Amino acid sequence: MVGVTMDSSSNGELCLCALDGVMEVLSRKWVLFTINSIGRRGVARFKDLYRELKGISPSTLTAVLRGLEAQGLVSRQQYAEIPPRVEYSLTKDGEALRRAILPLLIWASERDTRQNSRPRCEPGQYVRVV
Repeated sequence: MVGVTMDSSSNGELCLCALDGVMEVLSRKWVLFTINSIGRRGVARFKDLYRELKGISPSTLTAVLRGLEAQGLVSRQQYAEIPPRVEYSLTKDGEALRRAILPLLIWASERDTRQNSRPRCEPGQYVRVV
């Protein structure tokens, strides 16, 4: 595997310890959708994310964005304007993560469609992937 460091004595095994902090953030309900939404837009404002992610509460979105920022996956830019303007974008690590999760989002959608005669999502629950 290119770009993956493995212990020479591990017979091709990877240490999963690196996932500890990341999985705590990624396992939250709205994280993957938020990463996808910011990445699709390039730069996103809170209100745009809130509008796109149907069903998320403002406090949950705030917590998700803070967690992603703490993990170095999202960059937050605040402008000294009236009213205040805050924009979010993915860092290089965030972009790499988005590229990694896109196949998962697509796979889950295709699997859901195959298993159910009609999609479980209501029309307002769809988010753009690309």
